Amino acid sequence: MEYSIKSFDELTPLELYQILKLREEVFIVEQNCVYKDIDDYDLRAYHLMGKINNDIQAYARIFSPRIKYPECSIGRVVVRKEQRLNFYGKSLMQVAIKFLNEKFSGVSIVISAQLYLKKFYEEFGFKAIYDVYDEDGIPHIKMILDA
Repeated sequence: MEYSIKSFDELTPLELYQILKLREEVFIVEQNCVYKDIDDYDLRAYHLMGKINNDIQAYARIFSPRIKYPECSIGRVVVRKEQRLNFYGKSLMQVAIKFLNEKFSGVSIVISAQLYLKKFYEEFGFKAIYDVYDEDGIPHIKMILDA
């Protein structure tokens, strides 16, 4: 897996297409959840892409402080279904956290995690900071990784 991070303006049309296709396949079709995936936040995000043979297999959306939360943030964390047993979710998160720690040293990271992935995020040091809440019909929990 080869990782790269780009701002929205740096994305090629093919990369943007692959990102939106992957997010649709997993978050809307696989999870059977109708929601507005394309939002104005994409324009202000860093886009972390994991590619194999120039095809995006893993992705996360990364935010500077004061865009979604006072802290930094990671969202839309997704790995193509066929690649999940290869632990790409773990390496994807490691790259995202490292990027934010280097770019915004001393700033915590907040995520809105699907509840069933709580233990996965705890492995990186994230801690739950709110009770479970419903987001688009899926139980979520807000978590923080202290700086």
